[in-house]
Amino acid sequence: MWGTYGLPVAVETDPEWQTDLLDLDAYLARIGFTGPRTPTADTLHRVLRGHMSAIAFENLDIALGRPVSLDLGRIQDKLVRAGRGGYCYENNLLLAAALDRLGFPVTRLLARIRQGETRRRFRTHTVLLVRADDRVWLADAGYGYSGLMEALPLEDGATSTVADWTWRLAAEGPDWVVRIPEGDGWFDMYSFRQEPQFRIDFEAAHYLSSTRPGSPFVGQLVAQKETEKERRLLRDKTLELRYADGRVEQRELSAAETVCALDELFGIELTDEDERLLLRFFAGK
Repeated sequence: MWGTYGLPVAVETDPEWQTDLLDLDAYLARIGFTGPRTPTADTLHRVLRGHMSAIAFENLDIALGRPVSLDLGRIQDKLVRAGRGGYCYENNLLLAAALDRLGFPVTRLLARIRQGETRRRFRTHTVLLVRADDRVWLADAGYGYSGLMEALPLEDGATSTVADWTWRLAAEGPDWVVRIPEGDGWFDMYSFRQEPQFRIDFEAAHYLSSTRPGSPFVGQLVAQKETEKERRLLRDKTLELRYADGRVEQRELSAAETVCALDELFGIELTDEDERLLLRFFAGK
């Protein structure tokens, strides 16, 4: 259930989110979590950190024209059992199910990507509000190479710093804006409102993101991963590495090098069929 302004106040067990399908032991093993299974802020931070370290952001299936399901059983088969990554809907629905099972009250929201702009876009991103230690936190395992590595308190001006990376949350009227440092200022990543969403809302936004011509996930391969030292971004065969001091390294890969990079730099396990289809995909570009 939700309290004032959509803040989570109790564990949400609505069957539409299919939480009961999650193999919690398998998920925690996948992200390398071995700590106490108690709904505390420390557990929340460690679960999010483990998820971000182990499970990459990637759109391989969308790029190859395969359907992407938001059924939790299918997400679990792909991200937990098959060693793949996923994009925001898959990552955050998986994380939300795990947090539900661990006893955290969780609210699933949709957000608007800003990417440094203020123009209003479709709600195509997902985020989570989570209650722990009598505070509400923002958690997000689905933004990719500059996403949160630990949860942020839902408070104006709240900041989180992990290694050399920093994030800030700002209130703008009814909107909350997540920002990262850029130059002498701040870069707006995305904004959201405290409006709980339902599965049908996620399905509609997911359909738009995964099929609409012009979507950044349609027609090109995207893989992203964040570490304490660098942010890795792959668009088709262009690999980009970003560092906290502002340095950016970029190079073009061959099709074969790209397939290797998905495994070695992003930790994405590919089948022989995946590799064959990827090489065909690049041959046609």
